Amino acid sequence: MSLRLSTVILPYRRWHEGGRTPWARAEQLGFHTAYTYDHLSWRSFRDGPWFGAVPTLTAAAAVTERLRLGTLVTSPNFRHPVTLAKELISLDDISGGRVTLGIGAGGTGFDATALGQEPWTPRERADRFAEFLPLLDRLLTEDAVSYEGDFYSAHEARNIPGCVQRPRLPFAVAATGPRGLRLAARYGQAWVTTGDPKLYESGTPEQSYRALRDQGDRLADACAAIGRDVGELDRVLLTGFTPDRGRPLESVDAFVDFAGRHRELGFTELAVHWPIADSDFTADEKIFERIAMEAPAQLGV
Repeated sequence: MSLRLSTVILPYRRWHEGGRTPWARAEQLGFHTAYTYDHLSWRSFRDGPWFGAVPTLTAAAAVTERLRLGTLVTSPNFRHPVTLAKELISLDDISGGRVTLGIGAGGTGFDATALGQEPWTPRERADRFAEFLPLLDRLLTEDAVSYEGDFYSAHEARNIPGCVQRPRLPFAVAATGPRGLRLAARYGQAWVTTGDPKLYESGTPEQSYRALRDQGDRLADACAAIGRDVGELDRVLLTGFTPDRGRPLESVDAFVDFAGRHRELGFTELAVHWPIADSDFTADEKIFERIAMEAPAQLGV
């Protein structure tokens, strides 16, 4: 089974003060996709520079030619399907059809309250996501959409000419719970996970491995329930949030071992964070670049 290597570039630097550099370099290093987070602010970066995902990806499209681009992930926390669809169609056009939308139900971080609302409960997030994703699917595939739901509405929303990618740009659906996995099975071209968050602090890599295997089994069950072959979905592991943390980036051999074990679970893509000094994503840049250049060959990619 093939395994693609992708990266996540956080939008924390001004574009003309180094912000553009990793995007161009990611293409040179041969990464499959370069993603960015779609947040209004995020964790320890809250009180520092942080830029919008869609403008950042638009700028990245202008300095790359082959590299796929995407969000990992967008959520309903501060998005509306109608306006998001228009931005995505525009981005897909500017990039020449190189965009993947990573999308999930959202969480309880700063995005959850930035618009002045109370944080949604897990059930409320799931309810909204169950309405958001099907409506976004329609908006990206139909010229005109009208819809009246419990949370979102569209009135003769026009999205002409649609996406460059047909029938629309691919969805990489982040999910671990039963409702999210059902949405991934129905609407996803890929499934995204970070593993089991309960294991991050005190779990072991082996426990994480079993949890990921269980998530994959439940995805297969969700696909089987609607008559879909689970093999049609790519499986994306966003690394850095399992008990392994940053250890896979300590050497080429460590990464190859980590990647090989997770390929055995059926993962087709690993996303690693571009190094950021003095953060949770600290890593040796030279080793990071060696991993990008040498690991694929060792994995037989």
